[in-house]
Amino acid sequence: MTSRLSRIAVALFAIGGASPATAEPLDLIGGLLSRETHEAGESRRARVRDVDYTGAIDQAPVVPAQSPVAAPAAPAQHAPAPRRAASPQPAGYPVDLLITLANDAVFTKDPYPKGQQSDPRMIKLQVLLDRNNASPGVIDGLAGDNVVKAVKAFQEMKGHAVTGVIDAEMWAALEATSAEPVLASYTITPEDVAGPFVPTMPHDYAEQAALPGLSYRDAAEMLAERFHMDEAFLRRLNPDVTFAEAGVDVVVANVGKPLKAKVAHIVADKARKQLRGYDAQDRLIVAYPATIGSSDTPSPTGHHAVKAIALNPDYWYRPKVNFVQGTNTKALRLPPGPNGPVGATWIGLDKPTYGLHGTPEPSKIDKTNSHGCVRLTNWDARELAGMVSPGVKVDFQEPEGMVAPDAEPMAEVPAAPERGRALVEDFGRESAPLDEPAPVVEERPRGMDPLPAPRLVPEAPRVRQSMR
Repeated sequence: MTSRLSRIAVALFAIGGASPATAEPLDLIGGLLSRETHEAGESRRARVRDVDYTGAIDQAPVVPAQSPVAAPAAPAQHAPAPRRAASPQPAGYPVDLLITLANDAVFTKDPYPKGQQSDPRMIKLQVLLDRNNASPGVIDGLAGDNVVKAVKAFQEMKGHAVTGVIDAEMWAALEATSAEPVLASYTITPEDVAGPFVPTMPHDYAEQAALPGLSYRDAAEMLAERFHMDEAFLRRLNPDVTFAEAGVDVVVANVGKPLKAKVAHIVADKARKQLRGYDAQDRLIVAYPATIGSSDTPSPTGHHAVKAIALNPDYWYRPKVNFVQGTNTKALRLPPGPNGPVGATWIGLDKPTYGLHGTPEPSKIDKTNSHGCVRLTNWDARELAGMVSPGVKVDFQEPEGMVAPDAEPMAEVPAAPERGRALVEDFGRESAPLDEPAPVVEERPRGMDPLPAPRLVPEAPRVRQSMR
């Protein structure tokens, strides 16, 4: 039976002019919720049902103890992350109410609020878009350009008018694809908190090169990426959790499993700031927000192809070929890890030093510049890597009105990989093409940074069956 809290939630969305976008929820229902919101934390798990864990990343083997990315023995900077205070909470919905409203959200024509207050309908929209292969980037409950791009991609996939505005038809189409709640419960495992972690990642490449791995700062950052979330939003949903102890239940975005399909053609759309994957029939099947070069360090132009794919790659810093960082004038090999310069995945192109890759800062996708390559969130890059193979076409599409010359791939000089590890060479920062081709190695896929195997989530928030 629908609880009193749910009836209030639905009423807030259903009544025109009294939406969360135009009124503070505590002003509307403060008296009614004063006791129920207090009790929600104690009773939440009595109102949930079991669902399968649908994490973002396929099962990957835990890196063995002898691996170079294993936790170091002594240095203080690699000690377990200290207990953190809860992140400051913005004014808005009480956490338990926000979770209930997100899972029970229905379509309304009310505008989404601006600013940094997560909106329940936007949370649901972002998760449903993510499940339908139209990535909104980080899930944070905030309206923005990346969500609009994802909506347009979903509309194109469904043959709907491409407007960037969700209407009742598109909302219904999204809901029809999955009956699972968009926010679910997950139990932190011993593997989640075991690390290795690097609580304070140095900026200097020479210092990074001395580390055994460019791992996550802590379990919170790792779980945020696994569930496609902005870390601040994960902490917002779990204000009293330190993410340092196993056995603790946390609320996470219940995102989709990686798409299992073959991408035959990729378009890096510089106007949309989006990477788009098409199948053999030239149908759009996946779309990701992307940072594609910059005015100072433009991305490639014309037609290229995937050359090689590396998971969890090493990274070459070569100042004599690319750029100089700080006082580092010698070539450096940076170890692998999700917080490395190219994240946890590298899809190299036939134009030397350029590729499609992950990033250590997923919340900044399409908000900052890239050094000429195409930057994606780590989870989007990992999914794409599972759908492409060497030879897949990659076209760089210029903004309307701009004509780019056809670009012929530069010659390559293969180099033997060292220690059998996948290598990634630095990408061009200079504004003009390189005078000579940079050597490219044959990259070998590796397992990602240690991640636990997919597992069942014992509890998840209730689904309104009447909506399905």
